Amino acid sequence: MLAIVAALGALLGAAVLPCAPAQAQTTAALPFPPPVQERVSVLNARLGLHPDKTRLVLELTDSVPFTVSVHGSPYRVVVDLPDVSWPGGNTVMAGKGVVARYRFEGRDGGASRLVVETDGPARVVESYLIPPRDGFKPRFVLDIARTTPAQFAAAAPVAATTAPPPASREAARPPARKDPIVPVAAALPPPVPPRAAPVPEKPMIVVDPGHGGVDPGAVGVGGVYEKDITLAMARELKRQLEGSGRYRVRLTRDKDVFIRLRDRVAIAREANADLFLSLHADSIGSANMRGLSIYTLSDRASDREAEMLAAKENRADALAGMDLSSENDLVATILIDLAQRDTMNHSKRFANMALEHLGREVKLIPNKPHRQAGFAVLTAPDMPSALVEMGYLSSPQDVSLLSKSAHREKLGRGMVRTIDAYFKWLTGAQKS
Repeated sequence: MLAIVAALGALLGAAVLPCAPAQAQTTAALPFPPPVQERVSVLNARLGLHPDKTRLVLELTDSVPFTVSVHGSPYRVVVDLPDVSWPGGNTVMAGKGVVARYRFEGRDGGASRLVVETDGPARVVESYLIPPRDGFKPRFVLDIARTTPAQFAAAAPVAATTAPPPASREAARPPARKDPIVPVAAALPPPVPPRAAPVPEKPMIVVDPGHGGVDPGAVGVGGVYEKDITLAMARELKRQLEGSGRYRVRLTRDKDVFIRLRDRVAIAREANADLFLSLHADSIGSANMRGLSIYTLSDRASDREAEMLAAKENRADALAGMDLSSENDLVATILIDLAQRDTMNHSKRFANMALEHLGREVKLIPNKPHRQAGFAVLTAPDMPSALVEMGYLSSPQDVSLLSKSAHREKLGRGMVRTIDAYFKWLTGAQKS
């Protein structure tokens, strides 16, 4: 019996042994599927107007290399990218500033191309990639400025250069190129070393000197222009705010140029402003009316005078042939958005603080110094905004004060104290 069992075991062993290596070989030969590489996608695209350039920003899911070149006949800037997904990007999108329109194209061989058509000869001021930081995804930034046909034609092409993008918007920028064809290849940014405790960014204050260029604003006693008074005060406020070391400051204009009302808001939003202040100095029929007042946005004016002033300011774009017939629907849409209610409350809080601090330095109008109306420059849904009427140019006394640097310095001190108090309150409200 034992012999039979042994014989069966030998036969079974002989039958099984050859299969073991074959089974192991088959298992080892099964390939593991390669990891799926996700396509980089464009999450958002936006155009921003600056006094000396137009900025196009693409928000991406990941960093990508790119090459930028400038072409003529027709004038355009071309950005070559790897295979990038942009849902709806092949639709021609309207431009602004130097950008006439832009579109996205898929290319053979798994490549993509962004074509930015310009309204004339243009140059690339700079192009760079901002690595992910402060809760933002990677962003591709393209700055384009106008140039003359002669400068465009005279510029000579140069060899492509490759450099990592700056680590932040405050980093030094590469010099602007003046080439008709300017390839600028950007490599992927180097890994950012971890930081133990990131330093919070200073609040961004955007100051908007009202009017400018072909729009002088109010003409006051002695022929003084509102556009000159507002620019002088904006420069003084910028000097004091930056001198405090607590804020970053940007002016919507720093010279006598015309900027559309909606574009002033766009400049502030592009800068990610934490506070937007528009400076004005109105003129009315009475020489006895004088003093400072502050306006915040409302879908219903606080009084007839506020309504008339807002209508006059909002019509300023007509001086440059702008059609504002469609603005009311847009403003109405923004006003009923619930998200803006919180912003409007913050704006009112700032206005009340401003009157408290400024009232110690300058005269306020005797009746309702805080007013509300539908000013076009106050319609951003995500940015606390206020319009400061610094005085009346129809008042000889207000004209005399606003024309003096000592008074503008005093007014600036009061506004800095107001801004300090507002952000102190805001920090406490966010912590509670």
